[in-house]
Amino acid sequence: MTAWMDKVEQQTKLAGHNRVAMLLFRMGDEQLFGINVFKVREVMRRPPMERMPDANPLIAGSCDYRGTTIPVIDLAVALGYPSLRDVSSAHLMVTEFSRSVQGFLVAEPQRLVHCAGESLAAPAAALGFGSRVNAVTRVDGALIAVVDVEHVLATFNATRTELSEPMQRIARVHDLQPRRVMVVDDSLVARNQLVNLFRQMDVECVVAQDGREALERLEAIAQAQGEESVTLVVSDIEMPRMDGYALTRAIRETPALRSLKVVLHSSISGIFNEAMVREVNADRFVAKFQPDVLAQAVLDLMPGTLERF
Repeated sequence: MTAWMDKVEQQTKLAGHNRVAMLLFRMGDEQLFGINVFKVREVMRRPPMERMPDANPLIAGSCDYRGTTIPVIDLAVALGYPSLRDVSSAHLMVTEFSRSVQGFLVAEPQRLVHCAGESLAAPAAALGFGSRVNAVTRVDGALIAVVDVEHVLATFNATRTELSEPMQRIARVHDLQPRRVMVVDDSLVARNQLVNLFRQMDVECVVAQDGREALERLEAIAQAQGEESVTLVVSDIEMPRMDGYALTRAIRETPALRSLKVVLHSSISGIFNEAMVREVNADRFVAKFQPDVLAQAVLDLMPGTLERF
């Protein structure tokens, strides 16, 4: 475990330069899958598990993890493979994201790799991975399917998306019009959640699907000096082509953009992510998805008067 964590620390140095560190694993055949190492706490042999009555079919059970009971998700079933629930050689991948800790059963952990953000692309439907794989790339010639573990978790964890009444009243008092926020996220569901949140705050949105598109649009807006001014960027971290860390770094290195406020909004949590948020000079980090917390961060960072760039 110590050697593995040392490798993770080495990989964090790449994150601010649009490099993604992933832990690879298999689910029973030769296909390699990947997960961002920032989400992984530990990998171990499958521990004893307790069955959970009336649980979602993806839940294999629960187990004790360092004194805490956590749910165990059968990732094999989620990806269309035979269950690993009773396979003694299976491994437990303990993860932390979306403000929760959970385990995923995988057949065989492999190795840590890193790849360029530009190499990640949405999978073609013909590949047959379905909605639970959100990106593919190649490492040493092998096809890597990046698992959307947030999508798997959302199958049985409902997310509140509405602002509380008190926060809606606070936002109305601030009267944020005509300010605009840029929302950057590769997930259509997440983009819609954010646009809905800002609609409740009477804030207009400019939307981008990844960091590269966001940077290009911000540069175009800065040159045009038109009506579509942006005062704050709310960006996901994990995205193809250019991730949120690299986007923030690029904003800070571009004279016309560097005064923009940037909130990184991600399911990734933990000490590595906190270090990278400081490294790239983001103004705030908010874990997905906490509507009131994100709204308060936006209110804190919005300038008292409209500033254009």
